[in-house]
Amino acid sequence: MPEIHLTPEQVFLFANYGVLPFWALLILAPTLKLTDIIVHSVAAPLLLGTVYLWLFIGGAFTEHGASLMDFTTLDGVMKLFTMKQAVVAGWVHYLVFDLFVGAWIGRDAQRCAVPHLVVIPCLVLTLLLGPLGLMAYLLLRGILNRGGWPVFEG
Repeated sequence: MPEIHLTPEQVFLFANYGVLPFWALLILAPTLKLTDIIVHSVAAPLLLGTVYLWLFIGGAFTEHGASLMDFTTLDGVMKLFTMKQAVVAGWVHYLVFDLFVGAWIGRDAQRCAVPHLVVIPCLVLTLLLGPLGLMAYLLLRGILNRGGWPVFEG
């Protein structure tokens, strides 16, 4: 089997653009069965998680003498993020978790009957600025008094 050789730039572009169809389903077709199958299942996290694992196993965190122990200090993390592979792995990490949070927002909004049109800006914020999108959704849900203040379950 041939080895796959991709540059960090190629992996970055693949991950960045590869996540957009999942977000498009969340934003444009939240009730479509395909959205349930792809976004609200394990498919999206498994795909992106596989890319992350591939970067991890491929040495994204061990090049130039760096090791996982470098996550324990700010200087160590700064050293890690001078390597393109580590930055790409970190970016994929963000993409996976932001999508997971976006999927949770979508499911929770449906469960609590929050109108989708007011959820869309929260999803876009989550895509672009992660925690700010989650915070906006939690505030929106609380203001609308849909299901009380959120408790993170299911």
